[in-house]
Amino acid sequence: MKFRYLKYLFCPHVAAQKILHQWIGIPFSKWLVNLIFQRIFRLNSCVPFQVNFTSAVVLGKGIFIGRNVWKSFALSGGCYVQGGNGIYIGDNTLFAPGVKIISANHDPNKHMVWSESPPVRIGCRCWLGANVVILPGVELGDDCIVGAGAVVTKSFTKNTIIVGNPAKEYVKKEVNCKEKASRCVSDAT
Repeated sequence: MKFRYLKYLFCPHVAAQKILHQWIGIPFSKWLVNLIFQRIFRLNSCVPFQVNFTSAVVLGKGIFIGRNVWKSFALSGGCYVQGGNGIYIGDNTLFAPGVKIISANHDPNKHMVWSESPPVRIGCRCWLGANVVILPGVELGDDCIVGAGAVVTKSFTKNTIIVGNPAKEYVKKEVNCKEKASRCVSDAT
């Protein structure tokens, strides 16, 4: 008989970390540091989800996130998200450190006022690489991949790989029927 759980008897803190990692979805130490900075030091305290302590979030008209997106906010440091005209991020979207999502420009005549523009919309299951910049009014369809360092100034349809400054369509992703069917089944559950 194997005693694979015997090691947790002598190291209960390791067991607690593993259980919390599975329950929370991010490493416990990262969760705790973010919690301290957000709730005790009041950094990004108005944000209803956990944000990495090195990131800045300005709510404005609101930031609306789908399922599991909060994990990217909690893990990816050095991000700047400004929801002046609203930001909508779909389910299971990932973003890397240094991502900047800007939904409003400053009015040229009144520097303290944001100019009106459509909100930024990012589809489900998108992946934003390191140091991506998304500018006001951009809409990304589902399953888009944005390469590291890209500056997205215009909208793109679903299943697109986007790279460059300014961002351009690199290639349209091919999704085979089996993969598409498994995605639909996993999304439904």
